[in-house]
Amino acid sequence: MIFNRRESNVRSYCRRLDAVFDKAVGSVITDESGRQYVDFLAGCASLNYGHNDPDMKQALLDHIGRNGIAHGLDLFTTAKRRFLEDFESLILNPRGLDYRVQFTGPTGANAVEAALKLARKVTGRNNVVAFTNGFHGVTQGALAATGNRYHRMGPSTQHSGVSRLPFDGYLGADIDTAEILERMLSDPSSGLDSPAAILLETVQGEGGLNAASPSWLRQIAHLAQLHGALLIVDDIQAGCGRTGTFFSFEGIGIVPDLVTLSKSLSGFGLPMALLLIRPQHDLWRPAEHNGTFRGNTHAFVTAQAALRKFWSDDIFSRRILDKARHVGERLTAMTDLIPGSRVKGRGMMIGIDVGSGELAEAICRRCFEDGLIIETSGAYDEVVKILAPLTTPDDLLDYGLDVLESAIHAALTDRAAAAAE
Repeated sequence: MIFNRRESNVRSYCRRLDAVFDKAVGSVITDESGRQYVDFLAGCASLNYGHNDPDMKQALLDHIGRNGIAHGLDLFTTAKRRFLEDFESLILNPRGLDYRVQFTGPTGANAVEAALKLARKVTGRNNVVAFTNGFHGVTQGALAATGNRYHRMGPSTQHSGVSRLPFDGYLGADIDTAEILERMLSDPSSGLDSPAAILLETVQGEGGLNAASPSWLRQIAHLAQLHGALLIVDDIQAGCGRTGTFFSFEGIGIVPDLVTLSKSLSGFGLPMALLLIRPQHDLWRPAEHNGTFRGNTHAFVTAQAALRKFWSDDIFSRRILDKARHVGERLTAMTDLIPGSRVKGRGMMIGIDVGSGELAEAICRRCFEDGLIIETSGAYDEVVKILAPLTTPDDLLDYGLDVLESAIHAALTDRAAAAAE
């Protein structure tokens, strides 16, 4: 195929999901032969509202049909104004949040890069505290904060300016890792330089669905304030409703200094990213962090439509939590099939740690054969991760879970047969 002949070896998802896809609606993707697949991947959480939402599609078609601005750098446009007005009235104001909005280059990694640069500029410090199993992107600065050895490319690529501490639960339930950080920050001989920022995900998506407790997050936020560091919450995968609320830190009792958003921000799978900045920290000089595609006006159009459709009240959020409870119950029942397995995550960012990357891969491969697209995460790819669109109808959600349960049975049967040979 042309893909194998011309596309770089860096390609990844298509190695496991090797169909050639043609179209998609809602939570169903269709390949070029007409076969349909239930989508529990959702563009790695960049399609929280499903594929080709009709209202977002119509808003974009209307904008294109009247020759609306397609590319605007950081010029003022009517589309940007409408997005900002609705983001302020529907997201920021109801949550009592006061942030400046910086449109970065359209990837999550670029938003992280901007956050790290700004934190260093504001504080005059260089060091950043990041956590085990964190994933923040694969550009050079973001990669320094990413924990995964494979993505860090071993000793061939040097990274600096980041100190890595254990995430909540990393050393077991009996050890409070926030206390370790507190001790090291308070001890002038610990070797931990005073940080410009503390960077974290409240739920580690690529790291294995590790969900930090509210008390741990509050301790970390307090330490950041106490030691003059900016708290950065990376909400790129966990945000836009994935954990049940628009921001993953809502209701926890913290207000980050900086927040990164991307993935489902546009609502339609269009590239878009931003950095939320507390006003006192907005010390950028004009064009000090820029990018040619920080003005993706088509993404502004669909993002505004998403905000109006899903976030004008709390109905959507309550539906997400209802779905999350149901999925959690189904997954808990499935853990009875696999000794030592457990449910991980929060909201609709949830999955099963099956204890083995080999078993998780076998389960996901069988799911794909049976028409379900689902992926793994974790240090050893040992977690089967569900990122179904948040709009997935209940009957289709249950159908996908039935396929997953059947795949678990089949993978375990195959493993037992192989062991008996």
